[in-house]
Amino acid sequence: MDDHENIRKAVRVFFENETSFEVCGEAVDGYDAIEKAQILKPDLVVLDLSMPRMNGLDAAQRLKQMLPNTPIVLLTSHSGAIQGYDTQSVGIDAVVPKGDMSLLLDSIYGLLQEIE
Repeated sequence: MDDHENIRKAVRVFFENETSFEVCGEAVDGYDAIEKAQILKPDLVVLDLSMPRMNGLDAAQRLKQMLPNTPIVLLTSHSGAIQGYDTQSVGIDAVVPKGDMSLLLDSIYGLLQEIE
């Protein structure tokens, strides 16, 4: 089974177990995320930095142009790859290490409170 798919499924299960959230979609890559976000208009988007075909940085930039008020969280296990990179300039509101689900949850609650 593909590592990207395993991570995507684990994140989805995590959110489905949180009663405060409803998962409205899941994407296999950056292009798929953009396409689904156009249709689903989510309240928040969680992207992986390392996605096939289009990485999370490029997808975030396009998503932010389409949905400027939608917060975007970037999950990464490669924090060194984005060190010194201005993630906010491409529309990313929070960067969270993949293994830190409590930080992911805290970041999401904080971002959603800001848009209420």
